[in-house]
Amino acid sequence: MKKWIALLLLLCISLGLFTACGSNSSTGQSDSDSAGSTDKKTFVFGDTTFNAENEEPNVNPHYAYAGWACIRYGVGETLFQISDTMELEPWIAESYELLDELTWEITLKDGVCFSNGNPCDAAAVKACLEHLIEVHERARGDLQIESIEANGLVLTIHTSVPAPSLLNYLCEPYGCIIDMSAGIADDGIVVGTGPYVAVELETDDHLNLVKNENYWDGEVNIDELTVRTISDGDTLALALQSGEIDAAYGMAYASYPLFENDNYTFTSIQTSRSFYCQMNYTSAVIQDPAVRKAIAMGIDKEGFVNTLLNGYGYVGTGAFPDTVAFGGATLKTESYDPEGAMALLEEAGWVDSDGDGYREKDGQKLTVRWLSYPSRQELPLLAEYAQATLKDIGIQVDLNVTADHNSIAKDQSAWDIYVGANVNCGLGDPTNFFSTHCLDASTKNRGSFHSDRLEELAVELNSTFDQEERNKIALEMQQILLDDNAFIFCSFLKMSMISKSNVTGLTAHASDFYELTADLDIS
Repeated sequence: MKKWIALLLLLCISLGLFTACGSNSSTGQSDSDSAGSTDKKTFVFGDTTFNAENEEPNVNPHYAYAGWACIRYGVGETLFQISDTMELEPWIAESYELLDELTWEITLKDGVCFSNGNPCDAAAVKACLEHLIEVHERARGDLQIESIEANGLVLTIHTSVPAPSLLNYLCEPYGCIIDMSAGIADDGIVVGTGPYVAVELETDDHLNLVKNENYWDGEVNIDELTVRTISDGDTLALALQSGEIDAAYGMAYASYPLFENDNYTFTSIQTSRSFYCQMNYTSAVIQDPAVRKAIAMGIDKEGFVNTLLNGYGYVGTGAFPDTVAFGGATLKTESYDPEGAMALLEEAGWVDSDGDGYREKDGQKLTVRWLSYPSRQELPLLAEYAQATLKDIGIQVDLNVTADHNSIAKDQSAWDIYVGANVNCGLGDPTNFFSTHCLDASTKNRGSFHSDRLEELAVELNSTFDQEERNKIALEMQQILLDDNAFIFCSFLKMSMISKSNVTGLTAHASDFYELTADLDIS
């Protein structure tokens, strides 16, 4: 009898060890939380960008751009991910096959589960993606999903049109797979498959997370993690110096020298996050092609990168950096030429007739209204720098750098140039930038730019599977934007995070999507 009891106990223990997706607590945590432990590892991360201003009030990937917070802070993961060489790699998915131009078959990894213990199988992914395209207009337009079938670990996606970028779009932060059976909380907390579980969220203040005891991809080192919203770069620097936080994202460049010593560690990489100017074609002054060209010639990109960014950036040419095959190395754009810009404006009839340093034409002063926002600390710097260099050629720049930029941008009578930051090829593919910013149907075509040729090329790009042909199309599309000076791509971000020297596993990635992972640790 004692032998049978011992065998029975051994069997129970074995079942407990091998049930990887067995927990199902309402908090999304395993029932074996170490609530009484006194040796928990804690970590505090300061971030200037996690706020409602950036359309990230929570971690719900189905709400606006809140998917960035979901994926960055380790709550959610996508079917595929983008490597630092901008290549597509499986993540939750194991493999894929293109059955025909309208049908993709994706096989999921076995053993992946949500933080509440529920299995992340094809049925769960199907429910997530169906809800996404129901409520998220941008995702619906990007993915072009007609229907989805689920069979065990095999997900079959039928698209309404050929969708060569589908897998890349599934890497988008909005593509984080969340457990729809657990629902979406009123405060925007969701249940994902990532290494951390969101337990408390206060918009524009903080997000509290704990270790996912059910994490499918290895041990998670940090037990409790807090992301603090610190929108001011100087305040962020003081918080890291004082030890209030363990690492920082969005530090002011002027503060970098404070941390260039053995007490801190930098992790940096070139990204495709572009700081760009977008012209408003409904504005009378911007409709003048000479003005658009003069503005492009009057912004000193190299001075901005080398002086104000202390070299922590890269001068932009086209929409994409030179590190990708469809980047801007071969494109033609305006270089900094204040003398040429002044001659161009003179020829177009813009002259300084009253001697106040600014040009006029037909009684109208050459003034452009510059709309931007402060949470990306590079943008106020760019605004003031451009204001100074454009003044040199006789253009008055009225700055409106405000957290309310999204609502103001919707009123096209309120601005002439919108200046923002966007990861233009974080998906390793050119389609996303054009589809969101440059086409008639684009949600971020704030200035109503239109080009018949660009619309034609977009259709061609979205139906072409051959990568070399896609690269050629993307280059031609960029050149159209540059020839019309519809956009000015000033620089690309050298993304940096700064941490205490006892922090390991915090790594900057080229796509700018991935930050807090299971590898994060602190000694």
